[in-house]
Amino acid sequence: MTPRVRTEFPRRVRQIDHCWIPLADGTRLSARIWLPDDAERDPVPAVLEYLPYRKGDATAVDDAVRHPYIAGHGYAALRVDIRGSGDSEGLLDDEYSLQEHDDALEVLRWIAAQPWCTGDIGMMGISWGGFNSLQVAARRPPELKAIITACSTDDRYADDVHYSGGSVLAFYLSVWASVMLSYGGRPPDPETVGERWREMWLARLEALPFLAERWLTHQRRDSYWKHGSICEDPGAIECAVYAVGGWADGYTNAILRMLESLPGPRKGLIGPWEHLWPEEGYPGPAIGFLQESLRWWDHWLKGIDTGIMDEPMLRFWMQHSVEPQRGYDHREGRWAAEASWPSERIEPSLLVVNTAGLSPEPTAAGARSHCSPLTVGADSGSWLPYGNPADLPGDQRHDDAASLTFDSEPIERPFEILGNPVARLTLSSDRPVAFVAVRLCEVSQDGASRLVGRGILNLCHRESHEHPAPIEPDRPFEATVEMKAIAHAFAAGNRLRLAVSTSYWPWIWPSPELATITVHTGPGSTIDLPVRPPRAEDAALPPFGEPEIATPLAYESLRRREPYVQVGQDHVSRLHEYRMSRALSGAKRLPGGLEYLDRDPIRFAIVDGDPLSAVVECRRTIEIRRGDWRTRLEMRSEMTGDAESFIVSESLDAYEGDTRRLALRRSCRVPRDHG
Repeated sequence: MTPRVRTEFPRRVRQIDHCWIPLADGTRLSARIWLPDDAERDPVPAVLEYLPYRKGDATAVDDAVRHPYIAGHGYAALRVDIRGSGDSEGLLDDEYSLQEHDDALEVLRWIAAQPWCTGDIGMMGISWGGFNSLQVAARRPPELKAIITACSTDDRYADDVHYSGGSVLAFYLSVWASVMLSYGGRPPDPETVGERWREMWLARLEALPFLAERWLTHQRRDSYWKHGSICEDPGAIECAVYAVGGWADGYTNAILRMLESLPGPRKGLIGPWEHLWPEEGYPGPAIGFLQESLRWWDHWLKGIDTGIMDEPMLRFWMQHSVEPQRGYDHREGRWAAEASWPSERIEPSLLVVNTAGLSPEPTAAGARSHCSPLTVGADSGSWLPYGNPADLPGDQRHDDAASLTFDSEPIERPFEILGNPVARLTLSSDRPVAFVAVRLCEVSQDGASRLVGRGILNLCHRESHEHPAPIEPDRPFEATVEMKAIAHAFAAGNRLRLAVSTSYWPWIWPSPELATITVHTGPGSTIDLPVRPPRAEDAALPPFGEPEIATPLAYESLRRREPYVQVGQDHVSRLHEYRMSRALSGAKRLPGGLEYLDRDPIRFAIVDGDPLSAVVECRRTIEIRRGDWRTRLEMRSEMTGDAESFIVSESLDAYEGDTRRLALRRSCRVPRDHG
């Protein structure tokens, strides 16, 4: 659904394109501010979004539809570039650093001291901005009264782009490192910072951190990942938290965890969406989330009783059983709610993994062994879908056929689940290092298999992500694999399927040797399903408004945005390739003449039967120019591995016009740590 454009608001808005926020160490951060015209006479609360993604170009289009809307309803809306990004001074050396958080505390104090601000502030953000909203809230700044955190996590090790279940997330670790390399090398805008732009740019280029090496050096859940993981001390957050996301997003687990662990006021909202704000939500239905956010801000920043805290703690989209597709304009389902979380209404239902399939009762103990082809995962979809129609997992039959599967009898009566399905398996492995991927699928009567839930566990991490230990070959052990949270309605006549595999490419980096695992069936292997009984009150839930936005920025598209996914396999060479391009920032000419162009082809490849053949290749070109001012970044990275190590190489060439200002070349070899 195309959002309705609002052109009039209760208060007229003026935009300050650039404002310096001074920090105690002399560094200045660049801010764009939207204010009600009369805010100096009638001060307002403020809402801050604090990002490294460049307010001047890369996020300018998104910012324009969101922040003026908030300002028009009586708030100061601020978009601040983090230190060392966009037009801000200083250097950016990592994600979610202590420096980033310290700076944010100063920014909040500066905002509260302005004559147009009442002193009450909220933070909001999706992804990075959702992360640091939580992290800054944990510092308890007195000015911060509430946050909206979308598509973020409370646990940087469990649910982010680096690791999954203790295994290297091949789909994103080196990809995101390459993104940060090229993003970090973008220059400030001379129209904002003046003649110092080149000096600032060269300082950034010379200080670019080798993030792939840093992240691979921390393959366990150590102090590096605990920093910024608010799950370490959820009681540190006292302000109100609205956690938002989608079932198709990679960060959904954190919403339910935070509703359970945070001690203060909190709400959760989960739609069918990918990594997107709900007002642009895909798959649909999108909702009027800007209106919903105003109800939140009005309650916590203005003291207006909007009724939002009288409503259920968790509202979610119960997804109905549909045919599997790589994308949906509208995901069939309905809105439902739970008054609190964890919900006492959830009824655990146990299925036993028997040799012949899934059933409520155990049969005689048995065993089934399996070694997957390295092509399992071809139908996994993107780990972090952004609205590309080909990003979702498709029909699972191909992956199922190459996995170890256990099917139930046909479902007699429809039922629904809400939460995390959990597989508790008794396993053994013939190798000291192995991982297991489990998928819960619903199989239609025609054989179509739709993914419901999935989970991954590095079996060396079976007891702890902090203290992994090698597997003793051929000795049975217990492994608990929690699948991603989901709300799903199973249809009568269909079957449940548990699919177990020893590979899941390109999501997970393969173990150094092909491993055969054995599932010891019977009472020691089960699936726990979080069954949700119907709730009559759901029929009376107030509807969300239709999506609304402020007037979009009038920009010219310089190239059609064409994100793509291509999967191919050569049956002679057994080479399997997965190619994609997200084209997140696309190519556009903004008002004022600045042009921003971004291209990012990515290739994942593996030869079936050879886990050491895995490779992730990233290319990226970013051009930023205006008139005679032209800059270009050419980035290349590659990740491979051998039996002992992960190997990463990176290069970056930075050009001003036709003059190369930097030629960066570096590589690293990081020992595998039980992975």
